Amino acid sequence: MALTLQAQKKHTFTEGLFLQIPFNYGREAVYADSFLGQFYQNSIENPAEGKSWTGDTESSWMKITADTAGFFRPQRNAGGNLSNPNNPPGPGRIAVQTENVPRTPAPQRRGFGSSYLYLTYQAAKNQDAVLNIKGNSAVVVNGELHAGDPYRMGWLNIPVRLKKGKNEFYVRGTFVAAELVFPEKSLFLATEDLTLPDIVTGRDNAALLLGVTVVNATDKAMTNTIIRTTVAGKSLEREIPAIAPHSTRKVMAAIDGSGVQQTGDIAASIALVQGAKVKDEQVISLRSLDNSQAYRITFVSEIDGSVQYYAVNPAIGGDAADKGLFFSVHGAGVEALGQAQAYESKDWGTLVAPTNRRPRGFNWEDWGRLDALEVLSLAKKTIQHDAKRVYLTGHSMGGHGTWFLGATYPDKWAAIAPCAGYPTLKGYGSADGIIPDQGGNTLENTLLRSSNQSDVIAYATNYKPLGVYVLHGDADRTVPVTYARQMRAVLGSFHPDFNYYEYPGGSHWYSNESVDWKPLFDYFKWHQRKSDSEVNEVDFKTSNPGISASYYWATIYQQEKALDYSHIQLTRDLEKRQIIGKTDNVKMLKLDVSNFGQEGMVTIVLDSLSQIESSLAQVQDGHIYLLKQSENWQIVAAPNLADKGPHRNGTFKEAFQHNMVYVYGTNGTAEENAWAWEKVRYDAESWYYRGNGSFDIVADKDFDPAKYADRNIILVGNAKTNSAWSMLLADCPIQVDAGTLKMGEKVLSAKDFGGYFVWPKSGSTSHSIGVITGTGITGMKAATANQYFAGASGFPDYMFFSIDMLTKGASGLVDVGFFNNDWTLADSH
Repeated sequence: MALTLQAQKKHTFTEGLFLQIPFNYGREAVYADSFLGQFYQNSIENPAEGKSWTGDTESSWMKITADTAGFFRPQRNAGGNLSNPNNPPGPGRIAVQTENVPRTPAPQRRGFGSSYLYLTYQAAKNQDAVLNIKGNSAVVVNGELHAGDPYRMGWLNIPVRLKKGKNEFYVRGTFVAAELVFPEKSLFLATEDLTLPDIVTGRDNAALLLGVTVVNATDKAMTNTIIRTTVAGKSLEREIPAIAPHSTRKVMAAIDGSGVQQTGDIAASIALVQGAKVKDEQVISLRSLDNSQAYRITFVSEIDGSVQYYAVNPAIGGDAADKGLFFSVHGAGVEALGQAQAYESKDWGTLVAPTNRRPRGFNWEDWGRLDALEVLSLAKKTIQHDAKRVYLTGHSMGGHGTWFLGATYPDKWAAIAPCAGYPTLKGYGSADGIIPDQGGNTLENTLLRSSNQSDVIAYATNYKPLGVYVLHGDADRTVPVTYARQMRAVLGSFHPDFNYYEYPGGSHWYSNESVDWKPLFDYFKWHQRKSDSEVNEVDFKTSNPGISASYYWATIYQQEKALDYSHIQLTRDLEKRQIIGKTDNVKMLKLDVSNFGQEGMVTIVLDSLSQIESSLAQVQDGHIYLLKQSENWQIVAAPNLADKGPHRNGTFKEAFQHNMVYVYGTNGTAEENAWAWEKVRYDAESWYYRGNGSFDIVADKDFDPAKYADRNIILVGNAKTNSAWSMLLADCPIQVDAGTLKMGEKVLSAKDFGGYFVWPKSGSTSHSIGVITGTGITGMKAATANQYFAGASGFPDYMFFSIDMLTKGASGLVDVGFFNNDWTLADSH
């Protein structure tokens, strides 16, 4: 039974005040929200109809009422059907159109489009409630920021504590609906957002995993709670992590489906148990299938320890060592299962569809990229296939994912086929906006450089060894065919083997042929991935070795200029035992020379500099490392893993993996401590919404480094407010204290600086510490809202700003940059 059904009482907001303001919030590290900036500086007057607000432009609060669907629409007859998730065409949703109308790109910089909706609720007493808003990017509840539901999914339930009297809600969004629900139970299951496995004939169904959301609508942490499932008379129990006060958390449950003997819908019970008392119990439906149908598999992600799923469309007759593996990435708003079901089963290969964490997720970049790599690895281990017959395809956002994953990992695929895809978020953007080509100043340009990996056009030559089939409808209004024609021109300048087809009259999704196109799979059949011994020419680019470093036997291990494009062009001659080539923006190169054997000498000439020779008998582990020093290359020992490299290359966003745990400060003022908790809760809500996951939260006073030795740490606070700071960051050249920011020898004094940075975790060669900090409460508040969970937003190793960033954009940046390869502080950006 879902939350909306069990609630005895709810309040639907029907009247409010609306304020339209310019904004820049989405796919940039620099965000501007003049209203929020003023709010954090206590300069917002109580809203009233007709009262003016002065920020970048002058605007006035206007009275607004909800329509019959419960949505506030500042512009009538706009916004479409807002009662659904507002999905673009995709599997099951065919676009109907009569003409080709070009899509208007998202604005490059700030513009009207955001707004704030002011709502109030008069409470007769202090009480707990659950806030549900659809269509917003954020909401400030009685002064505290919470995450939003921009895609109008409807399942983001935010527990809040209402105070007696007037409660104020500042909702950021244009077409929104809002309600307060007063649930019967203080701890309950919300089953609108489940991550489900399928029970499949012939598979081991005794310990399947599912993800379910638990809501704690009280002011106390819920601990020692068991989640119990029962299916076909068989029960399993599992203790779940603590649920923080007034929060939700997606938790893992186990299901024993081995007792299911029939196919079809199967009822399953889920119960929350504390002691001997059942706090809540719900009945959900599972699918039981035979092994010839498309099905879901759940797994535990290494990113955050959460339950995720992927879908499999099995090959006719089952998988086999001589069959292919098709990897299909879905579009925005499409589930992985729907993606897999859009294809007819093939007799020569199995199709696997990863999830991207959510139907929209991360545009197949960042954690969507990591999800795809996790699923690809699992599929390779569990599905029999020919390693030379691995193919990549996808539609819409998944078309971008195909362009991106194809260029980023060109040695993983035999061929790729983007369908109705846009190549880069610089040109198309999608829901979170676009990545600008140019920043407002030097510091912002450094931030934008951190997004270089997203711009596949800049390293499109990586497609050269791959077969590429481009499929696009010539009447597509969602992703215009101009993007396909753009890539046809790019490929035409160098690619020896690509195919291009415009489907006549094809809209964005015209039928399953939008992806399941026979000529596309015939093209795949003609292509095989080369083995390492067959590849003697390397032409490879990357902008971040932490994302993509290698092409077969050559690895860009370290860069000269961080996150600028690095390029290697190498030729290997096994008979002559030599490697010749040139490099650009490469500081250290790693070469696998195991195919040369163990006798004789290998000769290496790079950039027409001095010839290097090495005895193959003395090469350790088959690898040679070369370091560029003073315009010369020299062989060096294997680098210290404490330094930067593909295993840990920095950038702030890299910290949000390895099952990260948040540690928040409790040693500051009451206001600073309240901020630290607010920030952790906001990130937990944002990560759940975008990433379908959760993370552990620990107060600094309870933090035991030994307990979390194998996990990344996200530290919230500064050296004064967070007692774990000195344990984790004593050797860091960046220090943030009350009123002070130290960057090496440079000391800046201010109370309104906020910032983010990353630092390698002491004693580990792979784990990191991410830091969310401020020099005072104003700077801390400036760091509350974030863009780092938006796909492809660029964050370098460190970024500091004043509260002015919220009102003035890039001019509010204080310092931005990257550490050197040995993690010393760089002299320049």
